[in-house]
Amino acid sequence: MTHDLLGRHRAVLPDWLALYYEDPLEITHGEGRHVWDAAGNRYLDFFGGILTTMTAHALPEVTKAVAEQAGRLLHSSTLYLNRPMVELAERIAKVSGIPDARVFFTTSGTEANDTALLLATAYRRGDTVLAMRNSYHGRSFATVGITGNRGWSPTSLSPLQTLYVHGGVRTRGPYAHLADREFIAACVGDLTDLLGHTRPPAALIAEPVQGVGGFTSPPDGLYAAFREVLRERGILWISDEVQTGWGRTGDHFWGWQAHGRSGPPDLVTFAKGIGNGMSIGGVIARAEIMNCLDAGSISTFGGTQITMAAGLANLGYLLEHDLQGNARRVGGLLIERLRAVAARVPHVREVRGRGLMIGVELTRPGTDEADPRAASAVLEEARAGGLLIGKGGGHDTSALRIAPPLTLTVAEAEEGAAILERALSSL
Repeated sequence: MTHDLLGRHRAVLPDWLALYYEDPLEITHGEGRHVWDAAGNRYLDFFGGILTTMTAHALPEVTKAVAEQAGRLLHSSTLYLNRPMVELAERIAKVSGIPDARVFFTTSGTEANDTALLLATAYRRGDTVLAMRNSYHGRSFATVGITGNRGWSPTSLSPLQTLYVHGGVRTRGPYAHLADREFIAACVGDLTDLLGHTRPPAALIAEPVQGVGGFTSPPDGLYAAFREVLRERGILWISDEVQTGWGRTGDHFWGWQAHGRSGPPDLVTFAKGIGNGMSIGGVIARAEIMNCLDAGSISTFGGTQITMAAGLANLGYLLEHDLQGNARRVGGLLIERLRAVAARVPHVREVRGRGLMIGVELTRPGTDEADPRAASAVLEEARAGGLLIGKGGGHDTSALRIAPPLTLTVAEAEEGAAILERALSSL
């Protein structure tokens, strides 16, 4: 049955639509932190549909909210007052940290980042954008144009002029040998020098932890130091929280808060986990920025009632059960467990991350050369052992990405780590 479905997939869908595994997997249902495939095999899910199943599969509170809303009204567009959209916007504005915040809902992280770029360039009346090397911001024409990761940027054409900045990857590049304070100073010096050779850009867009890039991040405080340079020139800061938001990093509710001594960003984008599988994205911005557009607009599907009902139930569950605290506690245990495993595996260059957002970078033993074949082999072995994980990275896809639902238990963390240990030892 799966092979038949694979043939049908290939017959009607694009060749560039990536599938994991030599024998691709059809997931039929899930519960909690587990999913099942079409053959009835059960897996511990450590990737959550690319960090999207944030709380749990088939979370009763979310499924009930969706079913009740579906029985009333699925959709009306933003042309009509929408109570669930207003209620979710109120809650998000309150937890955003942005003063006088306004929220605009989209259907994806790509669309959220696209909207943030529209707002920033309109507000600043310029088409130059700063982005980080090794970054990923989506698959639309504009977001591909600012993505600093060659493997996910299929065209050099772009409606924007993009300048790429150092700092998103702590352990690679020309400043990797420096201590944290000197690393930050060097990156700030590079940014300052770059800005001396161009007209002031509209904005810097940056992921606090680079998702597709392999869960890499700078030392805490880098973006606060960047902000001081940007603010002097009126340049906006967009924090791409599509993967880092809602407490996943454990230490903070938003990724930008690790760099927060200079205050919140001008704009924050979000998506993925807030809907727990429903298609929700959005932008949070100060009112003067959000309201800067001089033409009317609507969103047909952004903020539609059924997705807003899911978002409200999901965010409420996350806050009431302190899932940020659980990500910090269980994620800390999982990172230490994986670091102990890595010390015995020559292929592992680094275990990094925070909370339940963990990267394991694989290289050829004794070198810094990325080893994407090793990453693919571990992915297959982990699946055979009953564990689903992701992969990513910069120049090559050689980092394992581990991002379970935030309700992960200590026992499940230990189970997943044991499976991953066997998979890594098989290299």
